[in-house]
Amino acid sequence: MKAYVYGPEGARISDVAQPKPKGTQVLVRVRACGLNRADTGMRKGHAHGAAGGVGTVLGMEWAGEVAELGPDAKGVKIGDRIMGSGGAAFAEYTLADHGRLFHAPSNMNFEEAATLPVALATMHNAVVTVGGVQAGQSVLIQGASSGVGLMAMQIARLKGAKLVIGSSTDAYRRGRLREYGADLAVDSSDPKWVDEVLKATNGEGVDLIVDQVSGKVANQNLAATKVKGRIVNVGRLGGTHADFNFDLHAARRIDYVGVTFRTRTIEEVREIFAEVRKDIWGAVESRKLQLPIDKVFAFGDIDQAFAHMEANKHLGKIVVTV
Repeated sequence: MKAYVYGPEGARISDVAQPKPKGTQVLVRVRACGLNRADTGMRKGHAHGAAGGVGTVLGMEWAGEVAELGPDAKGVKIGDRIMGSGGAAFAEYTLADHGRLFHAPSNMNFEEAATLPVALATMHNAVVTVGGVQAGQSVLIQGASSGVGLMAMQIARLKGAKLVIGSSTDAYRRGRLREYGADLAVDSSDPKWVDEVLKATNGEGVDLIVDQVSGKVANQNLAATKVKGRIVNVGRLGGTHADFNFDLHAARRIDYVGVTFRTRTIEEVREIFAEVRKDIWGAVESRKLQLPIDKVFAFGDIDQAFAHMEANKHLGKIVVTV
């Protein structure tokens, strides 16, 4: 089968053996894939958790059809339209654990379905399970114009947040954040953004920040969070190291929690997917929770898809059809 593989000379489409499902695995005939920021690093040879390196089939998000079942796989049957996440997505066939997928709603095509699994699982966990958002609270999403950021704002709004703030350093994308739930859009590269947040919250700061940026905004986040507020760190787009004001952190008594899928067990991931199904799946099926598709590329043009992502001018998801 054809797959997008990282090799000694970089990533390219290659012929590899079709995988065989074992245990609780499902073999998926992939029809469409969503690109994610982690894919760009792995395409350059970087590791993402335990994944990466020469011989790695790239990609982590897909939609398609069940082609074959492992002996212990449950909850799906051959021919079902499904979407999910996991390694080796950029291929004609991929494997998925039966607990790490969703049934694709009948009112979605494969391209639309491929935009959702990572965003839904990541941000339901960050905003609801870990972030503990409650109706009437205020929420700031750092890096809100990314696919997962747009989903985070929508989930916060769905759960009853009274004030949703999104950040983006791009003026065009800031101007569109209101379409996806933002009451206020701020530029996190402008030092005055904290003042805007404090003004919007009567000087108190927000109840919850979901931070995909970190790095240089870490101390600003502390200043923009209310006393006894919460910060959930899900990313490092602003860098992995930075100065941190421990005194401000202590003085404001902020709960600062880091989350990632890279170190979760399969049992933990299954539970996250189960929580999405239980809590917000009706909003997915009704299309209340959805993501815009910025551009669709054919599998043979996957390098162009990555160039488009790395230009960093898109809003929403970049999709590759297989």
